[in-house]
Amino acid sequence: MVIFLTSSPTGPLDGSRKVNGLDKKNYFVENLRKYWKEKSRCCIIAANPHHYHMNDEMCNFFRDIFLKEHFSIQCFDLIDRRYCDFTKEKLHNYDVIILGGGHVPTQNQFFKDIHLREKIADFNGIIIGISAGSMNSANLVYCQPEENGEAIDPSFQRWITGLNLTKTNIIPHYQMVKDKYLDGMRLYEDITYQDSINHQLIVLVDGSYILIDNKETIYGESYLLSNEHIQLICHDNETKVI
Repeated sequence: MVIFLTSSPTGPLDGSRKVNGLDKKNYFVENLRKYWKEKSRCCIIAANPHHYHMNDEMCNFFRDIFLKEHFSIQCFDLIDRRYCDFTKEKLHNYDVIILGGGHVPTQNQFFKDIHLREKIADFNGIIIGISAGSMNSANLVYCQPEENGEAIDPSFQRWITGLNLTKTNIIPHYQMVKDKYLDGMRLYEDITYQDSINHQLIVLVDGSYILIDNKETIYGESYLLSNEHIQLICHDNETKVI
């Protein structure tokens, strides 16, 4: 199993850097090619299983993006609520599994509904996490509050069980949300810093990612947030083994 935990594989979501297709920054495409097989069977698992139109668009978008970059594809299937009755054996027939981006708790519940933690265990292929998909790859997932009301809701669970593909917790899109306010509080200084007590969180900007293959290696600009302190641990075009 080879895992790419990305913040955004198609460039910054805030448009701060123009990317046409897959983001080649920090050797992402180059590294992915090392593991990609000819005529790969691919599937993408949606974050919101009921957003059918959006999921269809997402599946078509990523299939076209990979084809544009000349990745060999035999099929590119979608898993959402319409197409979720599959066995572990069927899932393991794929060469590439993509975990889509979206709302972390919503995706996490869908993963639980389809028993993905059990089915994806020992998968012998490539897994690509995108944003929420990367966050939900952890054994114990950190759910950074995202939607209005979540930061002040005492029932909102910030730590939930994930796929157990890694022990590393990541937070994506740092360059886009680091100055954001939520429920009248600063997302990082007033909310996430508190949640980092006794935890280590790897904070990624769009264009940076973690590659897991025997070891876990950070590629590109990233930060370590722990015990209410954040520090830069890796620069662009650099790597750091976790």
